[in-house]
Amino acid sequence: MRSKPTAIYILMFFLLTGYMHAQQKKWTLRECVEYALKNNISVRQAELDLKLNQIDKKDALGNFLPNANFSAGHSWNIGLIRNFSGILQQQTTQFTTGGLSTNVDIFKGLQNQRTNQRARLAIIAGKYNITKMQEDVALNVANAYLQILFNRENLKVQNEQLEVDLQQLERSKELLEGGVIPRGDLLDIEATVAADRQRIIDAENQLLLSRLSLAQLLQIEDFQNFDIADEEFSKEDSEVLVQTPETIYNKAKDEQTVIKLARANLEVAEQDVKIAKSAYQPTLQGFYSLDTRVTYDDYTSFGEDGQIISQSPPPFWNQVWDNKGHSFGFQLSIPILNGFAVRNSVERAKVAVERSKLALEQQELDLERNIYTAYTDAIGALKAYDAAVAASDARRQSLDYARERYDVGLINVFDFNQAQTLSVNAQSDVLRAKYDFIFRVKILEFYFGIPILEQQ
Repeated sequence: MRSKPTAIYILMFFLLTGYMHAQQKKWTLRECVEYALKNNISVRQAELDLKLNQIDKKDALGNFLPNANFSAGHSWNIGLIRNFSGILQQQTTQFTTGGLSTNVDIFKGLQNQRTNQRARLAIIAGKYNITKMQEDVALNVANAYLQILFNRENLKVQNEQLEVDLQQLERSKELLEGGVIPRGDLLDIEATVAADRQRIIDAENQLLLSRLSLAQLLQIEDFQNFDIADEEFSKEDSEVLVQTPETIYNKAKDEQTVIKLARANLEVAEQDVKIAKSAYQPTLQGFYSLDTRVTYDDYTSFGEDGQIISQSPPPFWNQVWDNKGHSFGFQLSIPILNGFAVRNSVERAKVAVERSKLALEQQELDLERNIYTAYTDAIGALKAYDAAVAASDARRQSLDYARERYDVGLINVFDFNQAQTLSVNAQSDVLRAKYDFIFRVKILEFYFGIPILEQQ
């Protein structure tokens, strides 16, 4: 009897432990990207489009197979009819009919072969479309992930600044008691501490909003318990920065999914032209049909003496076999005049090809512009980061010097607060420049063919 409550307590302990572990889960960038790729709506829609392309492929293969159909019917004829002896009478007759027919395309202007080829190309384009969606999602997730890290470090800087200001507040109280500073300076320090707390609240809100943004991107409803791991992204110069924009573009032009997708769409459009032209060709079909009929009325005939003889109808299956008939042959169709329908279809397909060519050309131009822009942004972000680090070091030294002068009463609290504000802003600029550079490099590495999950 004692073991049952003990087992319940142990079970509750493990359940509570598992729940707390779930609440404490910290998502890595890889986990976020992989989860987004499985749950993102755009990716799932692209996967559905690919399934439709695969169904179209089955339709194309089915065009090579013969059609076979079975038909059956039963009819009642009720009304006034002239019987076998020439007398009008009311009569009900019944008939059962059945048949099997089949036909197959012998020649259809290569339309079936070209439709099958088009379906294969559409599947390739569908796969490229999924990959493109996945790459876009991965970039968006990486950007949102880095934004959380930035806001988290910014909050850390604000908390550290609050600790420094609290220590300065205690030091100012001692200086006030020693008569070194006036009471107004102490009040200014207290106001600075209050402003620090306000900045912490703002930083916490920004961190919460960035977590909410990433959680929504991942389709996670419980964003309040969602958090990411403390990953470190070093700001070391990437090897992609030693490449020239021309080199990156030449490689991207052959490997970027968006270019592959545009080329696949062009091939599909060119195949549509071939399919449309197939309608100019004659078509040849072979057909075969088997029909039979069963009646339920008595058989009537004249005997040798001129008397009418009635017989019961033969058995059902005997009639099926005896009344069967075959029909087979070939059917040739040669298009002569169709109201310019085929011609217009071909012209529309050619226009679609030109559109696809322009789309490919535009994608290549956009890719070149994006790569040059990303390269310039990455170089500029690197210079901005180095400048921000140098400025932050200088502001930190300036703040230390201002603190020493303030402690001995050589400067007032206004000058000291100004030096402190400039130092805090410089630290924030370093963080902002750091993560901006990291993301710019990730974009450039993406164009260079390095997947997001391999950039960590």
